[in-house]
Amino acid sequence: MSSIKILYSQEEIQKRVRELGEEITKAYMGRMPHLVCILRGAVIFLSDLIRYINLPLTIDFMAVSSYGRGTKSSGVVKIIKDLDESIENRDVLIVEDIIDTGLTLEHLTKIFKARNPRDLKVCVLLDKESRRIVNIDVDFIGFKVPDEFIIGYGLDYNGLYRNLPFLGILDNLEVGGESFEKTT
Repeated sequence: MSSIKILYSQEEIQKRVRELGEEITKAYMGRMPHLVCILRGAVIFLSDLIRYINLPLTIDFMAVSSYGRGTKSSGVVKIIKDLDESIENRDVLIVEDIIDTGLTLEHLTKIFKARNPRDLKVCVLLDKESRRIVNIDVDFIGFKVPDEFIIGYGLDYNGLYRNLPFLGILDNLEVGGESFEKTT
């Protein structure tokens, strides 16, 4: 049986997401942000975050891959699903689950800037700053995290554990679909 060390509880996550929603509301006051969720990991974060943004807003989704089935970013970003709507002349906020090397977000911001948004900002739930390879500006950060493989609250390992209501570190990455034991 694998064990998961809880990094942030469901309550801690919701408190921080509420704070981020308030920060975003202030930053976009008088405007209508267009939030772009980077699938799949950020979908739960986005779902909670938009409930705390007290402004009219629109959303769209983009799916990219830089991990494949491993635990480290390959550095090669592949667009799997592009945006459905134009972002030209819009106030765009990219919503991402985690930034580590920065390569994926660097690639995405270049693509987005070429599409001529009025404004482009980035919001990430988790910042794994110790792994950064490229310098990229992140406007809204949920939590700084250690250089560990994080699961839960939308983040997965081989498609598993996205449904956990907390963020945790899996002790044994050689797991299948067996049950797990939470530790603190």
